[in-house]
Amino acid sequence: MTSLNILERCALIDFTDLPRVGFRGVDAAAWLGERGYQLPGAPNRALLQGDGVLVARLSQTEYLLLGSLADRGERIAAEEAGWQLSELGNYLLPRQDSHAWLQLSGQHLAEVMAKVCGVDLRPPAFPFGHVAQTSAARLNVIVINAGSVELPLLHILCDRASLEYFRTAMLDAMAEFGGQPVALEALLV
Repeated sequence: MTSLNILERCALIDFTDLPRVGFRGVDAAAWLGERGYQLPGAPNRALLQGDGVLVARLSQTEYLLLGSLADRGERIAAEEAGWQLSELGNYLLPRQDSHAWLQLSGQHLAEVMAKVCGVDLRPPAFPFGHVAQTSAARLNVIVINAGSVELPLLHILCDRASLEYFRTAMLDAMAEFGGQPVALEALLV
């Protein structure tokens, strides 16, 4: 079975090495807008940018930016490195060390997540672009539906110190559906 077939069926990819960062404050939206980001109109929504960056709005004034595979997260790494404290109400929330980042993809992702999470993540209840801040496998997680009809996928962020535990729990939940881990490098080819 090829990596593409596995992605379409049931796959778990560790994106933890890709850059991600957060910003919070009353001026965070204006600051991100000036930097060319299109922002979700409401909390718990996400928007995919033209360059592959994903912007998730976690609250009225908090945003999470996930790096793109296209540039291997360089834009997001540069945003974090270039941020400076100013009179603006926009504060950096480093996420590289606090949050691990996994991607679950495939036709069985709702069934897999039902085994570890009490929130209904089926497409009718949790459409593309929605964000859930919930619990999965007894950990606090951020779940972002960033897929499409052709390739359903969820980005899941959890406590980085619990990555091995969470990965093991996810792989166990995926086993019934023939789910497999896929190396990030398989997507970068």
